Amino acid sequence: MLTAGAAASERPVAHRELAPGVEIVAAAWSDRAAKALPPGAVALIAELHRELAAERRALLAARMERAAAWDGGALPGGAEGPGREAARGAWKVAPLPPDLLRRRVEITGPISEPKMVIQMLSRSEEGVRADAAMLDFEDSMKPSWENVVAGVENLSGAVDGTLAFERPATAERPARTYRIDGDDMPLLMVRCRGLHLDESNLQVDGEAVSAGLLDLAVTTWHTAAKLLAQGKTPKLYVPKIEHHLEARWWSRVLDRLEDSLDLGRSALRATFLIETLPAALQMEEILWELREHAAGLNVGRWDKIFSDIKVLKEHGDRVLADRGWITMERPWMRDYARRLIEVCHRHGAFAMGGMAAFTPGRTSERRREQTEKVLADKRWEAGLGHDGCWVSHPYFIRPALDAFERDHQLDVIPDVGPDADLIPQGVGPKTLAGLRTNVRVGIAYLEGWSRDIGCVAWDDLMEDLATLEISRAQVWQWLRHRIELDDGARVTPELVTELFDEEGARIGAELSERGAGPEVLGSFARARRRALSIFLQPEFRPFLETASPIAGSPTTEPAS
Repeated sequence: MLTAGAAASERPVAHRELAPGVEIVAAAWSDRAAKALPPGAVALIAELHRELAAERRALLAARMERAAAWDGGALPGGAEGPGREAARGAWKVAPLPPDLLRRRVEITGPISEPKMVIQMLSRSEEGVRADAAMLDFEDSMKPSWENVVAGVENLSGAVDGTLAFERPATAERPARTYRIDGDDMPLLMVRCRGLHLDESNLQVDGEAVSAGLLDLAVTTWHTAAKLLAQGKTPKLYVPKIEHHLEARWWSRVLDRLEDSLDLGRSALRATFLIETLPAALQMEEILWELREHAAGLNVGRWDKIFSDIKVLKEHGDRVLADRGWITMERPWMRDYARRLIEVCHRHGAFAMGGMAAFTPGRTSERRREQTEKVLADKRWEAGLGHDGCWVSHPYFIRPALDAFERDHQLDVIPDVGPDADLIPQGVGPKTLAGLRTNVRVGIAYLEGWSRDIGCVAWDDLMEDLATLEISRAQVWQWLRHRIELDDGARVTPELVTELFDEEGARIGAELSERGAGPEVLGSFARARRRALSIFLQPEFRPFLETASPIAGSPTTEPAS
């Protein structure tokens, strides 16, 4: 049997049968994988796939049809049909459980890294902790099979209160043991992977399973009943939604999980990220479809910028400005956030704000500057009416908490209305410095990707897959329309190549100053070549990957 990746290289991939019709790539099977996929979990995945895979395929095909229309000049619009009127009525989501009523600060990070999971679930050096922790299978985690099964193991340890990590001693520092305090933990949440991604390592009836379906099925099978027995709500995050019919599909997934595991209706609660332009135009219909399971919606600001570029990539009058200029205060971004708050609060759901993506700077002056920016950003979000926000590092929990003075703000309902103009405008600066930023992010992120890392601390920011996607999409769009930058240069493949050479050399010099050796320098040099190849691809790829890497594959590069 050949997987999609194997077919491209004409190399057969050996599989192991787990149950009738269910096969795993042989190199993916290990003691850890066996613990993550016991027979009951395998049976659940197979059941869900057989029931829901055809509908998922149709939803993905519908995405392609809509994208073709937008590329032809159409603009995305709102939902149509009888569901539109029902969603605009006077209804509420299922009542929120008590432990979901205070989510002022949520910290996020990859579920695959035990030390990071422990830090997210623990108090900071200041003695404060987040109200909730989102353990992520998606944008901050490269979806290698090793990371997936490590994530299941880490989540199980967190729910059981046993998760620990041993840091070995080195010449510079002693050994250290990190442990969670099971009696002093934030709300546990799990973000699954998106609808678009196949899990290449597991097949049912010869077809790769949905990565997001696998994540929800396995983590729910292992932990939902335990959490409910502890008096806690099994809480999920779902990304990358684009249409209210996709919300209906995810709602069916949650229904089937509750039925198969005898959890009871509305036992599983989820926050959905409204981080695509099409979803921003249908958020009320999306929440309506999810009303039995919804905990809220989230303003996913970084992926939203990526989606804005992707959806409007062929629209020469809507070429977006420098990434750093597109803040939440731009009219279309501000009204997107206000509309989300209005929709959620009218229907009894939480409206979560965006990410403070800073990592602590090297100097006290830089950290003070960052803290002031985080506090200002979060006060702005709280002033709009958000119920909470995200941070990517424990250092910034305190200023984010200081900005949100109430447990929630469900009583705050902005007056925006369904006809607010959320379509981005082609205004703002387009500069050589902005292009350089995109190039640096591409090199740094793909160097981490080559080491199975899905988020990297770079230039005092946490860069994850969303910001890499912004960078490559913006360069593609500027190339497509041969944008003349404010500095006078025209964006061409030759200019992009020149910047990759310059920034590659600059990064090498910076690393050498910090004592990096030949192995690290070589890794960044290879990342520069990979990033340049991806950024200059003539055909736009909708996502960096639409399938997870095959276990045991000799390459760690994104597929062409």
